[in-house]
Amino acid sequence: MTTFSTVRSQPSLRSILTVGGALGILASTSCAPSADTTAIARTLTQLDDDWSKAAATRNVDSVASFYAADAIAYPPNEPIAIGQAAAKKVWAAYLADSTFSISWKTEHAGASRSADLGFTTGSYEDSFTGPDGKRVAEKGKYVCIWAKQADGSWKAIHDAWNSDSR
Repeated sequence: MTTFSTVRSQPSLRSILTVGGALGILASTSCAPSADTTAIARTLTQLDDDWSKAAATRNVDSVASFYAADAIAYPPNEPIAIGQAAAKKVWAAYLADSTFSISWKTEHAGASRSADLGFTTGSYEDSFTGPDGKRVAEKGKYVCIWAKQADGSWKAIHDAWNSDSR
């Protein structure tokens, strides 16, 4: 009890111990390894580019492989597609139209400090023949949330896109 009383009765010693404790806490948290979010952003940008290339080949299985099993896709003017199989059906419908083409370009990418989530956003262009036989060209934007999987790969878990106008 005397030691505690001594510390309480000496304000400067109490201040030094408080500051020392705070510095110790700050030093221990700043020494924690941090994720290389820039490298993750580059990885996600490359994945997004590969995904766009897969869509250009019109291979539905390849396009769907970028989604996690429990992914949710938010296609424009359609119901939400829950699960990889449902997202695959959305893409199958698009790619079944032989006149449909799409490409997209990542404009922003980032990752969480914990390195388990990331995002890509950008713009896309698609075109197809409309019901009236005229060519329709659209430009739009998208946002995709990616999650790191148990095997270390990245899969899309939320994928939303919509056109700017027709």
